Amino acid sequence: MATAECVVDVQGRVTRWNQGAQSLLGYPAAEIVGHPAAELMAEPASEADFLHAVGTAPERWSGELALRHRDGRRVDVLVVAHHGAPGCGPDTWRVVSPLDGTQPRPEDDDLAHWVFDQLPRCSVSLYDADLRYRRSNQSMETVVGLPDAAIRGLHIHDITMQPQTSALADGLRRAVDSGEPCRLESFQRTGGQRRSHAWSVDFAPLKDPGGEVRGVALVAHDITEQYWARKRLVLLNEAASRIGSTLDVAQTARELMEVTVPELADFASVDLLTALESDAEVGEEALHGTVTLRRVAHRFAPGSSPALKTVLDIGVADSYPEFTPPARALAGGAGVLSNAEDAEFMEWMRTDSVRAARIREQGYHSMLAVPLRARGATLGVAVFYRRSRQDRMERFDHDDLLLAEELSARAAVAIDNARRYTRERETALSLQRSLLPRRFPEHSAVEVATRYLPAGAQPGIGGDWFDVIPLSGARVALVVGDVVGHGIQASATMGRLRTAVRTLADVDLPPDELLTHLDDLVVRLSDEAEAGAGAGAGAGAGAAGSGAAGNGAAHAGSEVGATCCYAVYDPVSRTCTLASAGHPPPVIVPPGGTATVLPISVGPPLGIGGLPFEATVVELAEHSVLALYSDGLIETRERDLDEGMAKLCDVLSAADRPLDESCDAVLSTLITGRPQDDVALLLTRTRALDAGRVAAWDVVSDPVAVSQTRKDVSGRLSAWGLEDLSFATELIVSELVTNAIRYGAPPITLRLIQDNTLICEVSDCSSTAPHLRRARVFDEGGRGLMLVAQFARSWGTRHTPTGKTIWAEQNLMPTE
Repeated sequence: MATAECVVDVQGRVTRWNQGAQSLLGYPAAEIVGHPAAELMAEPASEADFLHAVGTAPERWSGELALRHRDGRRVDVLVVAHHGAPGCGPDTWRVVSPLDGTQPRPEDDDLAHWVFDQLPRCSVSLYDADLRYRRSNQSMETVVGLPDAAIRGLHIHDITMQPQTSALADGLRRAVDSGEPCRLESFQRTGGQRRSHAWSVDFAPLKDPGGEVRGVALVAHDITEQYWARKRLVLLNEAASRIGSTLDVAQTARELMEVTVPELADFASVDLLTALESDAEVGEEALHGTVTLRRVAHRFAPGSSPALKTVLDIGVADSYPEFTPPARALAGGAGVLSNAEDAEFMEWMRTDSVRAARIREQGYHSMLAVPLRARGATLGVAVFYRRSRQDRMERFDHDDLLLAEELSARAAVAIDNARRYTRERETALSLQRSLLPRRFPEHSAVEVATRYLPAGAQPGIGGDWFDVIPLSGARVALVVGDVVGHGIQASATMGRLRTAVRTLADVDLPPDELLTHLDDLVVRLSDEAEAGAGAGAGAGAGAAGSGAAGNGAAHAGSEVGATCCYAVYDPVSRTCTLASAGHPPPVIVPPGGTATVLPISVGPPLGIGGLPFEATVVELAEHSVLALYSDGLIETRERDLDEGMAKLCDVLSAADRPLDESCDAVLSTLITGRPQDDVALLLTRTRALDAGRVAAWDVVSDPVAVSQTRKDVSGRLSAWGLEDLSFATELIVSELVTNAIRYGAPPITLRLIQDNTLICEVSDCSSTAPHLRRARVFDEGGRGLMLVAQFARSWGTRHTPTGKTIWAEQNLMPTE
C-alpha cells in the first residue's frame, strides 16, 4: 500500500489505522487504535497540542510532523490532514502521507515530457530569455505548421508574418522584462491552419531557483467557439437596438440586412408574401406548394463583385417551388439549412439557371432560409448566403441557424408592426382626404391657398382640418381645427367636427356661439368615448387622463379633445370676427406691412365644457393676408411656440407674392423633413366689395312703404344693368318687407348686394324667425315665403345683436 492513513477524532484519539501507517511507523492497528494521537509525536505532547498542529485550517492542513517510530527513532513525515473523514463524522481528521515518491525519480522527467507534448487543447511554445524559439508541444507544432528543427533559434517575427505577430512579440518581451505573466486575445490565421481562429494566449515567465527569468512559455488556448458565441450575443444585442427603429417595412428589412451582413452572411434578402398585399391574413394553404414572394430588401457583403447583379431587384416578385429552401421554410414554419451539395439545393439550381449562375459567380455554398413569423402570422422569408472566407467558419452550422431565427423573429415583429401601422395610416389618410375639402369654389370675399401635411411615421395621421364656408351676405367663414391624438379615431372625430362646424355655420351663428355649441358636442363625444371604454374594459378602464397633449386638455377623464379657430370675414364692412378655442392665434399681414399675431382672446380647448368663448372684431384693409394654421406648423421638439410664431411672421412679412408661393415658403422654412405632427395651413387674401355694388334703404314700418321700396329696388337694378331680375326681385322684396312690417319691429332696413349673386336682405329688431307653412285653399295669407323660396336660389335667416336679417339670393343670370 502506497499511502499511510489514520483518522483522529475530536478528542485526539486514533480511530482508524491502515497497513500503510503500520509500515511507516511500525505500530500494528491493535496497539494504536483508541490511543491518543499525541503518543505518536517524537516530542512529548498532549492531545490539544496535536489538534492545534493540524487544526489551524478549517478544511485542510499540510506540513511536516516529527513522529516516533515503534523502535524509538524519530521519523519526519510530510502529511496532509483533511477535516471530516468520510463515514467518521464532521469533527474528525483524516491524516495521510505517501510511503514513497517524496523524492524525484528518473521516470519523472519522462512524465514531464509526455504531459508537455500531449496536453490536450493546449498549445505551448518555449522561448529563451533572448526570445528565440526553443521548442513546442505537439499541439503547437500543428498550429505553427513547421517542425521544431526548422524554426529552433528563430524569433517569432521570423516564424510567422501574420498581422497579430507584433502583439505576440510584445507579449513575450513584456513577460521577460517584467517577470510577470500577461495575457492576449487575438483572432488570426496561423501558418498551419486554413481559417482564422480565436486564441487566448498566456505569456508565463520561466525563472530559475534564484528568481532570474530564463525564458518564457507561450500558452495558447483555442477559444474559437467562445469567440463566435460572443459574436452571436453581440449581434443579438445590436439587433435589439437597431431593428425596428421606424415603422417602415422596407427600412426594417434593411436594418436586418445591416445587422447580419457581413457579420453572419455574405448576402441576405427579405422577401414578403405577395398574398399580404391584399390586406388579408395569409392562411396555411398559401404556405404550401409553390409560393410567390416579393423582394423588399437585400444586401451584399463588402468585397462582392462590383458588377454584381441580383436575381431579383427590389420590388420584383418571384415564385419558389415547394422543394426550394424558402418554400420549405415557409411550409414547415422553421429555418432550413442547406448546402450546395444537398439534393434539394442542386435540384433548385437545375431549375433556375439564372440564380445558379449568380451563386456560382459569388462562390456561395451554404444558405439559411428562415420564415418571418409574428403574432401567429407568416409574413415572408429571410435568406442568408455564405461563401468561403478566411476570417469565418466555412459553412453555416446549427448555432448560426438558431441565431438567424432569433434575429428574424425580432425583425418579423418589427415588420408586422410596420405593416399594420402602414395599413392603418393609409386607411386614416384615405379617410382624412375624403373628409377634407379638395378644392374651394371661387369667392369674391377672399382669395384662398391651403396646405396639409400628415405627420411622419412615428405619431401617425392626426385630426387637423381646415375649411372655407360661404355665408349669407357675401361673407365667408374660415376654419382651422386640430383633434387630439392620431390614427383613424382622430380622423373620424375630425370628420364629425368639420360636419358640425358646417351645420352650425349654415345657421349663421356668431363665432363665439358656434364654438360654444361645438364645445358641447365635444363633451358629448368625450362622454360617449368614456362610456364605450368602460363597457369594453371594465369599471377601472375609464381613467384615460387628459388626452390633449400639445393642444390643451380634453374633457376630464376622456379621450376626445380639440382646438379650433373660427373667423367670419365680411367684404362689405371689411371686418373680421374671430374666436378661438385653445388654438394658436392667426397672423395678419397688412398690404406692404409686417406680419403680426392678432391679439385675440384664446378660450379653453373644446371639450372642457361650461366655459365661455369671446369674439374679437378687427377691421382689415383690402388685400390683407390672414393666416390660420395648426400648432404642428410652429411647435416641434426643437422649437417652442413663440419661436415658431416669430419665424412664421418673418416668412409672411416678405414682399407680396402669390398665396401658393407663400404657402410653399412657410412650409420650407418651418418644416424640416417629415413633420412631427400634422400641419394645416390656410392663407387668405381679403377683398372688399365696392360701395357702388351695395345699396341700402331705411323702410318705414307702414304697408304703404312697400310700393316705394319696390320702385327703389327697380331703379337700382336698372343702374346695375340687371333689369331681367326686376320682376323676381321686386316680388321677393315685397314679401320680405311686408313680413317685417307685419310681424317684425322697427327700425327696418333693406339692403341689396351685387356679388356673384344678387343678395336681398331685410333686417328688423324682432328676433322671431319666419318659417314656411302650407297655406290652405281659402287662406288669404301664408304664401309669401313659399314664393320667395320659388324665385330665390337660397334664402334664410340670421340673428344679429339687434334682431334678425332675412336674406335671399338669386343667380345673376336667370335660369330657365
